[in-house]
Amino acid sequence: MATRLVQINMKARDDSALGGFWAEALGWGISSEGPGVTNLEPEGFVYPDPVAVCVDLIVSPEPKTVKNRVHVDLATTSAAHQAELVTRLTDLGATPADIGQGDVPWTVMADPEGNEFCVLDPRPLHRDTGPIAAVVVDCADPRAMARFWGEAMDWAVHEVTDDRALLRSAKDVGPYLQFLRTPGVKTGWNRVHLDVRPYPGDDLAAEAARLRALGATAIDLSPDEVPWTVLADPEGNEFCLLTPG
Repeated sequence: MATRLVQINMKARDDSALGGFWAEALGWGISSEGPGVTNLEPEGFVYPDPVAVCVDLIVSPEPKTVKNRVHVDLATTSAAHQAELVTRLTDLGATPADIGQGDVPWTVMADPEGNEFCVLDPRPLHRDTGPIAAVVVDCADPRAMARFWGEAMDWAVHEVTDDRALLRSAKDVGPYLQFLRTPGVKTGWNRVHLDVRPYPGDDLAAEAARLRALGATAIDLSPDEVPWTVLADPEGNEFCLLTPG
């Protein structure tokens, strides 16, 4: 049994408006599976496929109060492309963000609801990832995160240091998943989280038990009843184990 990262889930005060921003930012299509839910994926995409990690925006009245512990890095192909993308995103409603990054070659921005993201300088590592270069998770111990997520998913571990860990899909396509050593502690629920999905024919309960044995903890959402399972990784980051498919 194994899972794979299929999407990120982002809370939004206005899922439709924020979805419109991100659809334009990524050049992706936009749809909805119901009120309060906006789904983003590449045009012509057949879900799930490791060539892309999709984005689901879910309406929530909860205000954003702290820096997100999960964000996306956007890829660029040249310095000119980076500058053009920053300008285009600004025109769409993004703003500069200062998270203490100092003088760095990438640009830190916030979307119209304040969610931080980075427009990266051009890097050979990201030449074939698509518009999202990486999904980045703040953590205290990248090595421990690599051990857990390397077993939780069938994604390959590409690099592990004291400062970061990089994973990518088993097919070596699509964006990277990066765990970045970051000061500070987690407070409250993550506004952005990972959604992973087992493969067709796998058993959801058995997969949840396997993840708990690896170090995940169960989160009780009662009285809410949902068809997926909510867990937290060893550093307390919530994630959803979706139904197999």
